[in-house]
Amino acid sequence: MVVEDDRDIGSAIDRSLQLAGFDVVVATTGEDALASVALHRPDLVTLDLTLPDVDGLEVCRRIRAESDCYIIMISARRDEVDRLTGLEVGADDFLTKPFSLRELQARVAALFRRPRSRTPAETTLAAVGRAAARGETVLDCGSGLEVDPAAREVTIHGESVDLTRTEFDLLAHLASRPGVVVGRDEVLRSVWSTDYVPEDTHNVDVHLANLRRKLRRHSSASWIRTVRGVGLRLDRG
Repeated sequence: MVVEDDRDIGSAIDRSLQLAGFDVVVATTGEDALASVALHRPDLVTLDLTLPDVDGLEVCRRIRAESDCYIIMISARRDEVDRLTGLEVGADDFLTKPFSLRELQARVAALFRRPRSRTPAETTLAAVGRAAARGETVLDCGSGLEVDPAAREVTIHGESVDLTRTEFDLLAHLASRPGVVVGRDEVLRSVWSTDYVPEDTHNVDVHLANLRRKLRRHSSASWIRTVRGVGLRLDRG
């Protein structure tokens, strides 16, 4: 489903997705989008952030409460707060206008290579395998942080941490390789399951910021380090 009030942009996205083999439904308002989600149960929603009636963030929040479909939020705004908030309320990816239809198709293809939230992702299966090789069923990150890849659960001192699908996959991937610096390109290939690496890997940083903030709600410990110019590393707390 394409949710876009600009008819030219909506038509371009519609054609692009149809060429990729999708059946497409177009909605131009938030209310129409919510009604269409209930009726058609789409696998993917491209969602404009600025709609004439209901705010795109609220539409995203209400879709996510009812569906585990993939959501790509689209906006002309470049403010990092919009990215953070959009991903916080449940979007899987964020595109800033103007964007190329090739990039949209690549990101859609990457999302569909990722299992849905109710199924462990490939990166999580890899984490399970590494944990098993070490004789572990749960990844112990120190300072009370534990990641259970099979159950897709994260706890700090026994208290559950509520993460999105992408935030969990990012943490599980880093936790499965403690002390190893992982480049952003590798994160995109492993967590997003794509070989397409855009010039702007900012979405990785946005998901990372959300993840760090959620962990800090439960503990002052810091597990994930940014190695400038290289990538990310999880250190046991």
